[in-house]
Amino acid sequence: MSPYEPDGAAPGPAAPGGPRADAGEGRASDDESAPDSQDEAGASEEAEQNSEESDRPQKAWDARRDLMAHSPAYAFGDTARFGGSLVNGDQTILPEGNVTGDVILGTKTVIHQTSFFGAGHASGEIPRESLERMAGFVVTDGPAFENALQHLRRDRFVVLSGPHFTGRRTAALMLLHRLGVSSVRALDRSTSPGDVAHQLEGGGADSVHGHVLCDLVTGRDLPLREPHLLAARDKLTEQSGYLVITVGPNAALEDIDVVKWRPPPADAVLHAHLLDLTRDVPELAPGQGTVGRVKELEQLPAVVDFLSRDHQLREVAAFARILADHARGKVSAAKVTEFSLATLENQVQEWFDDPATHLRDKAFLISLAAFNEGPYALTAELSDLLYTLLQKTEGGSSRIPVFGTSIDKRLQLARARLYEQDEATEWGPVPQSKAAYVDERASLVLLREVWTGHPSSRPAFVNWLRRLADDGRPLVRNRAAVTVAVLTVVDLPSAMALVIEPWATDKLYRRRLAAASSLVLAHYLDAPNVLRILDGWCADEDDERLRWTAIRAYALLGPAEPEAALTALRATARRRDRPGTDTDSPAYEEEAAELASALELLLLSRIGVRVLPEISDLLRGAPSEHELALRTFLGACGRIDTSGEDATGRPLLMEWFGRTASEGGRDAHTIAALWRAALNDRGYTTLALDRFADWVRIADRDPTAEWELASLLALLATADADRRRLAHLLRTMPGERGGPPPPVTTRLLTVVGPAPR
Repeated sequence: MSPYEPDGAAPGPAAPGGPRADAGEGRASDDESAPDSQDEAGASEEAEQNSEESDRPQKAWDARRDLMAHSPAYAFGDTARFGGSLVNGDQTILPEGNVTGDVILGTKTVIHQTSFFGAGHASGEIPRESLERMAGFVVTDGPAFENALQHLRRDRFVVLSGPHFTGRRTAALMLLHRLGVSSVRALDRSTSPGDVAHQLEGGGADSVHGHVLCDLVTGRDLPLREPHLLAARDKLTEQSGYLVITVGPNAALEDIDVVKWRPPPADAVLHAHLLDLTRDVPELAPGQGTVGRVKELEQLPAVVDFLSRDHQLREVAAFARILADHARGKVSAAKVTEFSLATLENQVQEWFDDPATHLRDKAFLISLAAFNEGPYALTAELSDLLYTLLQKTEGGSSRIPVFGTSIDKRLQLARARLYEQDEATEWGPVPQSKAAYVDERASLVLLREVWTGHPSSRPAFVNWLRRLADDGRPLVRNRAAVTVAVLTVVDLPSAMALVIEPWATDKLYRRRLAAASSLVLAHYLDAPNVLRILDGWCADEDDERLRWTAIRAYALLGPAEPEAALTALRATARRRDRPGTDTDSPAYEEEAAELASALELLLLSRIGVRVLPEISDLLRGAPSEHELALRTFLGACGRIDTSGEDATGRPLLMEWFGRTASEGGRDAHTIAALWRAALNDRGYTTLALDRFADWVRIADRDPTAEWELASLLALLATADADRRRLAHLLRTMPGERGGPPPPVTTRLLTVVGPAPR
């Protein structure tokens, strides 16, 4: 048994009653989300009505911005979150790579390790021989151990306080061993604090006896008090004995001076174990002996990766045994590599299988997986919402204690950290206290375990995700999409049936947007058949909601899949010309606007050079394609670079035109041709003139923009009709606040030339 295994089940509140279902696929039902009372039903109906009234389709440009700003690092990879310019750069689109793959979201890795998680230690005597054996590989260097040893020598007792699985019991035994005790007697952890002194037994006349009491059970009505220890010290002095008590960070103590235990570094523990375990292994590094063998093992990439993560000492000890067996040829290199992920998977399974872990804590673990790297307060708030939904599944009352939840206790259970970082908001960066799993893989592993290992949680989980998708905060809505994307990779059929398809056909735009975002992110996480799903929805002639969702998804996904996106969007536009189409219906106009927004995003992404010729080609297509080209182009003309410190404040297409015009590129002539088509089209002349006037006003305060606009005018003013129209615009357009034309118009008129009389 590893010296770093626990003494017994971690203390904690008992789980609420109710059976746990382990099989059967849950399905979101009307009953699950049904309110508990008539008052709650009325409030729910009113909230739903208000939600519908406030529902508006978010612009594709803003949806892309929110998706990039509020997704965790694993969703796209590190390069997706920083850098790049707006036009032909990396920041306006979603990147092509993914970082998870099959390693984390695939099949669970199973490693059979004897006594990996340990068992409780019963009362009884631990012989000196066992202590001698343990002393051969236990690390006792460090200030925490020396401080505890000093207290023990002085007072004959010491109370070690620290989290579980940090080697507290091992440290307790080694403290007694350092004092030269002949044997150690382990006391029952359920011993009452007031009975500790009565449990102490003396050694022989010429021997020193030690006692260890690990994970003493305490509570508000059963604290460990100073008189208890003073009584124990009196008896220990009479018997020439010593006592070490270990407690958790949240133990009930009164007037007790504790020593806070800090575990030794994982690399030092691993090194000590390997030295002990590989003494019989033939030399791996000739001439260097055991130390050489250990160093060679420690330099393996899998070992370096293992030590870079936050593994508990029990896991380090188990890993040392795996490495020793690998050195003997009994374990493959693949098993060594898989061990780190396997320990994480076992930890997650342990969290949910342990009945001592309260349902509210389990809800927090799930919420933290969804909101990893997000604000702690938000994570805790939404975990309580999930808790109420899970309580309904278990048949309990949906009541949440308002106070009494410790941040430190929650984060300790989750093996998570708290840190300060700015959070992006629509008002600018705001400092927040954020929470994240120390092991960045934990979110994905946990979500997979909940969805596939505990299907009875699905109704509550699905209901919770729907509430998140309806939330008014962009961070919450987008994290719902990220979570659903992970579930889609894990189990596409169930995720589609229970979440994505109901959202994609919902009357609320925000749910359709959540479905689109979920599929986009699932594609980046390597879920299968996403493009086939979107193509099928684009071609669906009976459901305009499905088409809307697919168009929005291709707007976000297009830069990574340009051929598929352009083909699908153009085919959708072409089908709008089929006989019998009601071109005056609101749905027809809504779809036209969504198609234009999708192509606009693609045009202003890093694949814009491939999209621009397609836009030009649409001008010569069917009427709906011609309209789509002009709407897309004029929409893009209004987009201004406002991203980052290097933002120019000029329209993105103006910058693009100026860059290619100075190089004599074809794109400049294509942009000019689109301007000419927009100015000459009766249906879009007014909008085109307004956009052009905006460019002129920007050129009035930006010399670079003036040069770019002058170059554009030189290409546009090739016919008399064009010169007359442009000259009239320059002479009559109002200034910024409705005053006379800005001064730049006089200079630009010289480029247009005098209009013929």
